[in-house]
Amino acid sequence: MPENAVGRPIGNQLIRSATSVGANYRAACRGRSKAEFVSKLSIVIEEADESCYWLELIIEGELLAKDKVEALLDEANQITAIMVASRKTAKGDK
Repeated sequence: MPENAVGRPIGNQLIRSATSVGANYRAACRGRSKAEFVSKLSIVIEEADESCYWLELIIEGELLAKDKVEALLDEANQITAIMVASRKTAKGDK
């Protein structure tokens, strides 16, 4: 990321949201009830989606080469989709 007024805050936000995905998933797995698991999984989904947002901004703002970021964005979208499916299963949704 560029070390400037645009790159620094976006990079920091991406680091926060991306690391929050793992921390909250770990918390979800240690949930004391199904409701707590679902609640924590919802936070994981929000943070994964936010990570997608920051990656999209990086691409659109041409802060890094698109080919360097696309694989990360694809993986972040896949993680989001997996977590949405997991929450639906945990809730008993069809």
